[in-house]
Amino acid sequence: MSWLLNLYDTYQANVDQVGKIEKKRNGQEFTLLPISHTTQTAHIEVEVTETGDFHSARVIDKNDAITLIPCTEESSSRSGTKIAPYPLHDKLSYVAGDFVAYGGKIKKEESFSYYIYQLGEWANSEYGNAKLKSIYIYLKKKRLIHDLVEAGILFLDEKGLLIEKWDSKYGNKPPLYSTVTGSIDSAFVRFTVYSPEKILTKIWKDPEMYDSFIKYYNRYLKDQDLCYVTGELLPITERHANKIRNSGDKAKLISANDSSGFTYRGRFTESRQAASISYEASQKAHNALKWLINRQGKIIDNRVFLVWENGGNEVPSFTEDSYDITSLDPFALGEEKKVSFTNQEFAREFSKALDGYKNNLLTESNINILVLDSATTGRLAVLYYRNLDKEIYFENLVKWHTTCVWFHRYRKNENNQPISFFGAPATKDIAFAAYGPNASDKIVKGLMERMLPCIVEGRKIPTDIVRSAFHRASNPVAMEKWDWEKTLSIACALINKEEGYNLALDKENNNRDYLFGRLLAIADVLERNALDSSENRATNAIRYMNAFAQHPERTWNTIQASLQPYQVRLGKRGIYYSRLIDEVASKLKFEDFNDRPLSGKYLLGFYSQRYDLYQKKGNDASESAEEQN
Repeated sequence: MSWLLNLYDTYQANVDQVGKIEKKRNGQEFTLLPISHTTQTAHIEVEVTETGDFHSARVIDKNDAITLIPCTEESSSRSGTKIAPYPLHDKLSYVAGDFVAYGGKIKKEESFSYYIYQLGEWANSEYGNAKLKSIYIYLKKKRLIHDLVEAGILFLDEKGLLIEKWDSKYGNKPPLYSTVTGSIDSAFVRFTVYSPEKILTKIWKDPEMYDSFIKYYNRYLKDQDLCYVTGELLPITERHANKIRNSGDKAKLISANDSSGFTYRGRFTESRQAASISYEASQKAHNALKWLINRQGKIIDNRVFLVWENGGNEVPSFTEDSYDITSLDPFALGEEKKVSFTNQEFAREFSKALDGYKNNLLTESNINILVLDSATTGRLAVLYYRNLDKEIYFENLVKWHTTCVWFHRYRKNENNQPISFFGAPATKDIAFAAYGPNASDKIVKGLMERMLPCIVEGRKIPTDIVRSAFHRASNPVAMEKWDWEKTLSIACALINKEEGYNLALDKENNNRDYLFGRLLAIADVLERNALDSSENRATNAIRYMNAFAQHPERTWNTIQASLQPYQVRLGKRGIYYSRLIDEVASKLKFEDFNDRPLSGKYLLGFYSQRYDLYQKKGNDASESAEEQN
């Protein structure tokens, strides 16, 4: 129950955010829901006057469709033919008193009578208000369908009956019939009140309406028991929230429908014997979870990855790369002053950046990590949950981002301009590096889950992930250049997690694989510099890279023989590269110059040597050649 308790505490700590509208990057609105409320996708908005008369109606744009509505335990979990009206906003078949009169079909019995009775109880109670009574007075007149037809929202056939599904014989399809899936009776209607003298807050955004229903509904909560979340004696519930990941999500984290068959596998006679959770704790915990997912969760193929702190303060997620976390661009490609940037320097800078996050948190703050997914449409499972002390979480995060580190050039900023950054890649990008840019969401989310313990618990990266990225990086001709460059830098980061090399070229490193990688890089740069700008083909070093990783001695002989015409074309610069090849090759021991397959270290040597050569000024090579003559 610890994850539920932490979600409950999060709600309590952020109660001032209840009802405050926030926006995602795509413009979609969300809020921390009040208890006894949920969200629905509305299709029709109806305005009534303060005196209880119809004023206007419109078909709602999909970007404005998500509506905060009051709900009861029964209505929030209704399904099939069960009649359980929402207290105020609901489907057309519930709220229209003349639905049956206009030919509307009902499955069991007329649901309007249940709806209007429940609405009247609330409106006429001590918790009712003027807006609510205006809507109630209007709906009692049983003329909603009539008014919507007059307003051009709904349409009747030649018999004067409601057209439930649009037929092409009636002409062009009206907006509502294009928006609603299935029969028109499932169109969801939301209500608000219009005043010619003052601007009134929309009903679904009005805190006064939230408080009105919460106080009204609380008096119906009588069944008390020990709450396993709070440890208090409170009214409990057996109906828990759905719509956790989005407004159409039917999966629940807590449910019990085993009253027949296994009958709780012989352990219990009723579900509350397994666990009893209070209505308040369930509502607050689930609403906090929905809010956090909208605010900072990452969803891949319906799997939720969430990191949060109970106080609601911003916490860097394990799924992000170093650039996203620090919001810094350590150095731009080609800036000489940063060529010597080392892992140690980056570690200091990154730690400083995370100190800014950490200092905003209370001393006793803990970090929660939660992964959710569903195997069926009705069940949502907690796949992973950890509650960590903030010091441990940030310490592990710093360790990850300063050890799984390399130089990357695949990101773009908000202006779509290429940027470079030093650090660890995002978990999603690791998946693409290991399995290709077309990897399915199922594969991506699986890898992200496997990488989670590596980042937050300091475990070793699974060997198959590193091996897969290594093999893809060693096969550049099988992919586009941009994809290979991205794969190469990410593979280097994963390999470097164990090796601990610096990006800067280590000329004192005499490791066999590292030296072979340097040779390949020199051959690549030599040939690339000899080619005309119009020749955009792969060099021989790149073409033979995969074979080189498997048979370095044999393949190097082929690559070196192909370099001769390019050395001649470069002239003095060619002499510089030739002598550099000789210098590196001379460091190889006689017994190491063989066809034993190369390890991932050769990629580190390749990248560092190539980066070092490209960072030199345009005349460095020729100047060096002249000096050596």
